[in-house]
Formats: sequence, C-alpha cells, structure tokens
Amino acid sequence: MKRVVVTGMGLVTPFGCGKSQNWNSLISAKSGATKISKFDYTKYKCQVACEVPIGNGENGTFNAEDWIERKEIKKIDDFIKYAMAAGEEAFQDSNLGTINDPQSYRAGCIIGSGMGGLPGIERTSIDYSNGKKISPFFITGRIINMPAGYLSIKYNLKGPNYSTVSACASSAHAIGESFRLIQHGQVDIMMTGGSEATISPTGIEGFTACRALSTKFNDNPSKSSRPFDEDRDGFVMGEGGAVLILEELDHALKRNAKILCEIKGYGMSSDAYHYTLPDISGDGAYRAMNNAIEDAEIQSNEIQYINAHGTSTPAGDKAEALAIDRLFEENSEKVCVSSTKSQIGHLLGAAGAVEAIFSIMSLENEIVPINLNLENELETKKINFIKSEPLIMKLTNIMSNSFGFGGTNVSLIFSKFDDI
Repeated sequence: MKRVVVTGMGLVTPFGCGKSQNWNSLISAKSGATKISKFDYTKYKCQVACEVPIGNGENGTFNAEDWIERKEIKKIDDFIKYAMAAGEEAFQDSNLGTINDPQSYRAGCIIGSGMGGLPGIERTSIDYSNGKKISPFFITGRIINMPAGYLSIKYNLKGPNYSTVSACASSAHAIGESFRLIQHGQVDIMMTGGSEATISPTGIEGFTACRALSTKFNDNPSKSSRPFDEDRDGFVMGEGGAVLILEELDHALKRNAKILCEIKGYGMSSDAYHYTLPDISGDGAYRAMNNAIEDAEIQSNEIQYINAHGTSTPAGDKAEALAIDRLFEENSEKVCVSSTKSQIGHLLGAAGAVEAIFSIMSLENEIVPINLNLENELETKKINFIKSEPLIMKLTNIMSNSFGFGGTNVSLIFSKFDDI
C-alpha cells in the first residue's frame, strides 16, 4: 500500500477565510454563533446559526470576487463559492504549481456535500411559481458534484472527479475515498474535502421540524452549541468549505513538498438502526473508530485526541460518548475529547473536512481546542473532555469522527509524519 500525506489545506468557516484566521479564533475559544442575518428569523423556532462572515475580504471576511470570476458568481450557489475559495488556499498552500498533462491524469478531486444548492433551489421554486423563468444555470449551479467539477476544471485535474453524499459524513467519506485511491496507486494527487451552505428558511425549518436544531438559546446564541452538555437541545447550523491536498508520499518527497501530516486510518460502519437517530448503544460509532484504528495498524492507547462528531444533539452525543468509553476502556481518561462544533456549529456535509483540518492543525501545534459551553457534562465513565482552556500536549495520532443521518459513520486518523 502507498503512504498518503497531506500537503495543503484551505478553510472557509463561520470564523472566516484562511487557516490562520480559523486557528487563532479556535484556540481563543470564540463562538461563531449569532442571530440569523440571511433572512427574517422572527417567525422561526430556531433563530441562530453560524454564518460565514461576508465583507470586502479584509479581516477574514468572505468576498466571492476574490476567488471567482464576476460573471460566474450569479450562476452558482454559495456552497460552490466556498469550495472554490478553500480549494485555492489549499492549492497555494501545497505549492504544487501548474499541473500539466500527463501528470493531470493522476490527479483527481472528490468534494462532499450533504445538501448542495438548497437555497438556490428554494429561491428558484418560489420565483418559478410567481411566473419567472428558470435560469439555464439553475441545475449546474446547484447540483452536489459541481464543486468537484469546478475545481477539476480550474486546476486541470483529469483523474477521478465526483462527490460523496452521506449527510454529515459526506466530506469525511470524500477524504477517506481519496486516501484509498492514492493508497491503491490509482492517483498521485487528490484535492478533497467538502462544502455546505444551507442556512435558508427551508434548511432551518426542515431541520427544526425533525427536532435536530437548538431552540432554547435564541436569546444567547453563543451558548447554543454545547456538545456533551446536559442542557444541549440540538445543533446550530453552520456553513463553509474545507479542502485538503493529499499526495502519495514519494510524489510529495520528490518535489520537496511541505508535509503537514500522514493519513493513517479510515474506518466506516452503518448503524442499520434508524434514519435520523443513532444506535443508542453507540455500536456503529464504536465499530467505525475501531475499524480506523485497525486500518492505521496502531493501538487505541496511541490516540491522544479525538475531535468528536459531537453535534450537541441529545441522542447523538450520548451514543458517541458510550462508544468512546467502550473503545478506549481504561485509556478513556487519558484520551482528550472535544467537539469544535461547539465553536463553529455543524457544517453538515462540510463538517468532516473542516474538523479534519482542525485536527491536523492541532497535531501541528500540539494544542487541543476546548469544548465550548461544556458546563454540566453528561454522565460517562471517565472521558477527559477539554473544557476550560486549550490543552498543550504532545500529539502523535488524532482521530476525527463524522456521523450522519441514515446511520452512516466515518472515523479518520491523522498522524505526525515520520519518514521511516
């Protein structure tokens, strides 16, 4: 099997654009949750979200014109725009330069998304019912595989080009499948990650209707996302994009690439239990984590930190905590756990990729971010939740969990690169 390393990363989140902007906000324990600004929230039960800050591009704000040709901006939904911005940062970070033929035949792109262009579908449906014509760009600006398509065209990536759709595990699957393609020698380079932008009336009301969103903290948004806390009542919807550049190790070494980490493990499972609720025992999450550890050929006691899926939903957090207790047994008091969704909300299909990058930055800086708003933690055997301040510690192996509706589970393991 080929070894796979990460050589570039890019981020657009509720903290803003760029790795540095995001890392500084993350370790400063900021919250990206605010009152919804995209539409009039007053008639909705859920009135909070974690929105990408829009501006002129200064201070980390997102300005589409910085990343996309003006003529293209109106054709596409925000989830494509966020992927393009994150992809450009990742590509520049990797220092790959121009990818020419025939090298391009061994370079591909997989970008996951759970919902795609929901806001654009919503607006077009309303406009059409009011007599307006449908744009010829309606389909191409909304369908889920378009971030991968746009990025492949921009960077001349002529290898595999598709999207993974598995609810909130979409971009974790994208990273895992890219990892496998390189492992098996089919490609040398993969641009991968996820994007999502579903903060719209339909998106908010849809998730509220299935009792997934927080509604208790409308008057105090920064307190609303509280994974593993007894007062949690649902997740806070976020948006953004995250892209990573994966490379086959020898390919990266030959061009003297900056290696950020190595991907060691990819584990999957299905709860086969319920379409929205997790298996309450945590069995599916347990098996995904265990599969990732076996794939990485390490022991559970070699994991120092878990970036938990931890959405802030009552059932999901409890099931994940039970799974961690079961897998790590006597070591569960030593492995550190936090959910960065406590700070930026839940980016749905983009969550896995954002949290993968946060995990890699933790590995690089040897700092574990906190679990914000964890004031009255749920009862577990002995999980070491990081609460008060970021923890400085030696890190070698980090696990990132992503679970989704339909009972799908993914765990990824990122390790410090050791050229042995």
